[in-house]
Amino acid sequence: MNSPSSFNPSSLILAAFLLLSQLLLTTSRNLGLHQLNYVGADDSPTYIWPLPSQYTSGNQTLTVNPNLTLVTSGDGGGSRTVSEAFDRYKRIIFEHASLKFPSSGVDYDLNKLTILVHSDDEELQLGVDESYNLLVAARDAHSVIGEVTIEANSVYGALHGLETLSQLCAFDYGTKTVKLYNAPWYIQDKPRFEYRGLLLDTSRHYLPIEIMKQVIESMSYAKLNVLHWHIIDEQSFPLEVPSFPKLWKGAYTKWERYTIDDASEIVDFAKKRGINVMAEVDVPGHAESWGTGYPDLWPSSSCREPLDISKNFTFDLISGILSDMKKIFPFGLFHLGGDEVNTDCWTSTPHVQQWLHDHNMTAKDGYKYFVLRAQEIAISLNWTPVNWEETFNNFPTSLNPKTVVHNWLGAGVCPKAVARGFRCIYSNQGFWYLDHLDVPWESVYYTEPLEYISDASQQKLVLGGEVCMWGETADASDVQQTIWPRAAAAAERLWSAPESRSSRTTVLERLEYFRCLLTRRGVPAAPVRNFYARSPPIGPGSCYRQ
Repeated sequence: MNSPSSFNPSSLILAAFLLLSQLLLTTSRNLGLHQLNYVGADDSPTYIWPLPSQYTSGNQTLTVNPNLTLVTSGDGGGSRTVSEAFDRYKRIIFEHASLKFPSSGVDYDLNKLTILVHSDDEELQLGVDESYNLLVAARDAHSVIGEVTIEANSVYGALHGLETLSQLCAFDYGTKTVKLYNAPWYIQDKPRFEYRGLLLDTSRHYLPIEIMKQVIESMSYAKLNVLHWHIIDEQSFPLEVPSFPKLWKGAYTKWERYTIDDASEIVDFAKKRGINVMAEVDVPGHAESWGTGYPDLWPSSSCREPLDISKNFTFDLISGILSDMKKIFPFGLFHLGGDEVNTDCWTSTPHVQQWLHDHNMTAKDGYKYFVLRAQEIAISLNWTPVNWEETFNNFPTSLNPKTVVHNWLGAGVCPKAVARGFRCIYSNQGFWYLDHLDVPWESVYYTEPLEYISDASQQKLVLGGEVCMWGETADASDVQQTIWPRAAAAAERLWSAPESRSSRTTVLERLEYFRCLLTRRGVPAAPVRNFYARSPPIGPGSCYRQ
C-alpha cells in the first residue's frame, strides 16, 4: 500500500489532511489510543467489523447526500467492478424511501466520493493486494464541502473500503438523513491473512443459486474472500460435467443440479465482490454418488467407496472432471479432499485386492498412490492442490511440496505442517465448524490460527483459515442463520491484528451491532447470544440485545 506521502489527491487541502491524519495516527498508537470511539454524536454508535488495522476518528457528525456522486481516478478507477460496487453500496446506505427524492437546497456535508485505484489488473488470486486507505475529511470553516476518499492498489481493496464506509453511515430517523459519525476518519487497513474462507456444502443439501449468491454477498460484508465450494460428496453429485454427462445422475433429483453456466455465474458473482471460489472434488472417499452414473467406479455394487483404484477409467474420469472444472474455476487452489478414507472396500473386493497385490501395495499404500496421482492431475492443470489433514498425517514425506494442508481434526496440525515447509489452512472443528451448533461465538472469536507457531517464517506459511458450513442439518431454510453471526467472529480474527482483541463486553457489543447490520441488509442472521446456533430469540427485545 502506498504511504500517505505518495498519495496523489487532486486537492492540496486533502493532501495536508492526510499528512496530519498520519501524524495523529502515529501519536494515537504511541499513546495506546487505538480503540474506536464507540459512541458518536447523538449517542449513535459507530462500529466497524472487522476492526481496521489502524485508524483515527473525531467527534463530528456529517450529513451524507443521497445523490452522492462518484469520482474515479488512477489506472483502475474506471473499472466496472468499482462502479457497480458503488451503486450497490448506495442502495444499502440510502435504503429508506424518504431518501429517494431528497429535498432541494439542503446543505449536505458529504456530496462526493473519490475512489483512486492504482492498478487496472483485476486478476483475483491468493495474495492480491486488498489494502485500502479511507479518508473522511470533516467540513470546517476553510472547506466548502467535506471530502470522502478511498485509495487502493487494486479494485478489491476499493471494495473493502466501500464496505467500511457503508458501516460508518447510519440513517437518522429524526432528521430523515444519513449521517456519518465520529468524523474526521483516517483509516489504513489491510488483512492479517490472505486466505479468509467459508466452506459451503451443496451435496448434503442442494442450495439454489440465489441462496448461494446471498451467502456470497454476506461474506463480502465481513471481508471474507474465499468460498470453498464443497460441491459433491457421497450423497449427491449435482454438477454438470460435459466430459462425463452421466455423473449428475447422482443428483438427488433432476431439479437439484448446477449447470456449467450456473457455476460460472456463481464464480463471476463472487469475483465482483472480491471473493475467490475454490472448488472441491473429494477423492478417493466421499464419492459414492459418482457411481450412480458410472457404476464401474464402484469396487462392487455392494461396496461403493473409495473409488476403484484398480481401473484407469477412474483416473481418466477424475482428469475429465478437473479439466472441465478448470474452465470454470480460475482460482489457483483446488481442493482434492483425501479425508476419511476407509480402505476396507478395497481389501474385501477380490479384483481390487489382486491389483494391490500385483503392485506390491498395502491398502494404505493404495491410499497414498491415489492421493498423489490426483495431485499430479491437478498440478498438470496449474492448480495448487489442497488436501485435508489425513493425507499429511499419514504420508507427509510423500506429498507434493506444493500441497496446502487443510487442518480440521484438532489442534497442532498447522504447526507440524509448517515445520515441514507446507502451507496450511486452519479449520479446527472444535471451534470453526459451523454445523457444531453448540459452539458459542466466544470460542469462535478467541481461536488463534497461529497457535503454537512462534517462528516468523513458519507463521507466514499459514495462509489463514476457514469456517465450515457442512450441510447435513442445513439447507436453504436455515443456512444463513447457521453461518451468521458466528462466521463474522472468525472473519475478524482473520482480518484484524491479534492485538485488537478487547474485552468480551466490547466485542459482544460490536458483534451484536454487526449482526443487526446483517439483518437490516436482509441476511437472516441468528441472535448472537443464544447457546444453540440459529435458534430464534427467547422473548421480546431489541435486535442489539439478543
